[in-house]
Amino acid sequence: MRLTDDERSMLDGEQGEAVQAAMDLLVRYGEVLGAERLVDTDNVCGANIFGQRQMMLCGAADPDAVFSEFSLDSPKPVEITPMKAQSYQLIGPMDTQHWQVQGLSQEAHDAIESSESYSARHGIHLMNTCTPYQVGNVPVKGEHCAWMESSAVVYVNSVLGARTNVEGRESTAAAMLTGKIPYWGYHLDSNRFGSHLVEVAEPVSSSLDWGLLGYYVGELVQEGVPVLDGIAEVPNLVKLKHFGAAAASSGGVEMYHIPGTTVEARTVDEAFGPRRPVQTLRYGARERRQTYEQLNHTARDSDVDLVMIGCPHATLSQIRDVCRLVQGRKVHPDSALWVFTPRAIRQVAEQNGYAQILRDAGALLMSDTCPAIGQFLPKGTRVIATDSAKQVHYLPAIMKVQGWFGTTEECVNSALTGTWQGSL
Repeated sequence: MRLTDDERSMLDGEQGEAVQAAMDLLVRYGEVLGAERLVDTDNVCGANIFGQRQMMLCGAADPDAVFSEFSLDSPKPVEITPMKAQSYQLIGPMDTQHWQVQGLSQEAHDAIESSESYSARHGIHLMNTCTPYQVGNVPVKGEHCAWMESSAVVYVNSVLGARTNVEGRESTAAAMLTGKIPYWGYHLDSNRFGSHLVEVAEPVSSSLDWGLLGYYVGELVQEGVPVLDGIAEVPNLVKLKHFGAAAASSGGVEMYHIPGTTVEARTVDEAFGPRRPVQTLRYGARERRQTYEQLNHTARDSDVDLVMIGCPHATLSQIRDVCRLVQGRKVHPDSALWVFTPRAIRQVAEQNGYAQILRDAGALLMSDTCPAIGQFLPKGTRVIATDSAKQVHYLPAIMKVQGWFGTTEECVNSALTGTWQGSL
């Protein structure tokens, strides 16, 4: 790997041991990837820098030592200096308001708070969301980033035209300290052209429709770059969010093109550039039905214990929609309704009275985490319902529950009645 003079000085330890360890990690990482050089980045989104489990395992260990081992792969503890790049913390394991509802112990709560305090002191912005683009971190077209979180990566690559691969805890930690990331994958022009043509023959209008389409596409193209042809209506942020999250869950999609909507292709030809489609797929009524049945394959019982809205984290408009469905009504005593959103949006929802509407209905507005990341559910939960294809893909596998997938209205109604009545 070719290094600039500045990068060489980092590797030689002239900018401190923490930066040296970070650069050593990036060089090793880049060489494995086949990257010829690094690229500057001033936009890094990573995980809670230690993670709940590492903090609990290490107990009272020096946090610099924990960071060195788990985030820099350093054989010895080094003193961690402030972050060089603009750095952001993604979704974490704990809601600071409702951590007791999650079932967290005081010890776990204190360890996570300590980890966040450490991150903040080192210049990491505590956004605590899987959708940083909803609360201020909106990279521009062509900007090189280093982001974790598959649903966020596919959104910023495709909708915004920024450039990032799906990074991990270690590579983002190293990028925070150095302002560098290997120049490969979706940082390169040549890798951003389409690979598969998807002819959309079925109308795609609701968020459910976009989740179904995303899940179908991701499963078939895997890590390819799908190009959607035949989209009649311009989708909004929520629909694109659900599409990308679903495609990144069933496959490994990190970028897609909707000619005339996403920023790097006005036409199908422009989306493919010098490439030809390796495969043409058709999405019609049969594919839609099969995908719906696949997403609901774990569900057998109609009694619903938990309805989860907000994966990826809900927008203010989604919270408003849920409020309109529950206002003046009550969640069934045998069920629960949890809505998840970024902390910054929860604050606005409080000001708007939305959070109070949810509380009056017996629901909760939560932030900073989700049941899949935090691995928590109400005690005795056997059946969940969600309007997120991503969440119904992961949560049954992670938490060993049954999962129903449907529209937001169907999900909220199941929380109010305690019974699933949704259908395609």
